[in-house]
Amino acid sequence: MNRILLADDDIELCDLLIEYLTSEGFIVDAAHDGKAALQLASANQYDLLVLDVMMPYLNGFDVLRELRSTSSLPVLMLTARGDDVDNVVGLELGADDYLAKPCSPRVLVAHIRAILRRTDTTGRQHQPQRSIELDDILLDNQSRQVTVNNKPVMLTSTEYQVLEYLLEHAGNIVNKEALYEYALGRKISPYDRSLDMHVSNLRKKLGPLSNKEERIKTIRKVGYQYVRSNHE
Repeated sequence: MNRILLADDDIELCDLLIEYLTSEGFIVDAAHDGKAALQLASANQYDLLVLDVMMPYLNGFDVLRELRSTSSLPVLMLTARGDDVDNVVGLELGADDYLAKPCSPRVLVAHIRAILRRTDTTGRQHQPQRSIELDDILLDNQSRQVTVNNKPVMLTSTEYQVLEYLLEHAGNIVNKEALYEYALGRKISPYDRSLDMHVSNLRKKLGPLSNKEERIKTIRKVGYQYVRSNHE
């Protein structure tokens, strides 16, 4: 059973969501302020953190920023409906996905399951090769670890999925819709910048190729391309 930490200062909402998530087969702990959420997330083994932005003591962004300095725990951010700034900031800080409040418990479960599928290689229909090595980068699908020039790089589960797909199709142009479905587990929606933000984060974390060329090119109106530095 998957263990989830639910961080939200709305106690009544938490109780409702805990009841629903438990009925769906999840083990759920709750935190009602940012400090408690960070302490629980750091001290326990959770499969996912559902994190509200607006909380006392530490807001959700502060919790995520602290958490990402040491942990790649999958995080689903709960943001105010229609607040694109919160969505972008959450993704920049390393959230795997976001969901606008208020949302139905059914939609929340769908997002949670999509993220958990990405971190569970045994449950995926498509099984890529165990490891992918290209130029100075190594992606180990068994351990889900990535190294660049033999140095480990900490990626979120979504960033890992994006990179995995791009590396499997290195040198080719990848359709944005196909990459979105693979990495986020659902169809792309209009004006959704999630994928762009995850790619931007990857560029920062991986750095340029040895020849200073950008690793991931944006192909306008089409998608992305992971560049091979060796063009043999």
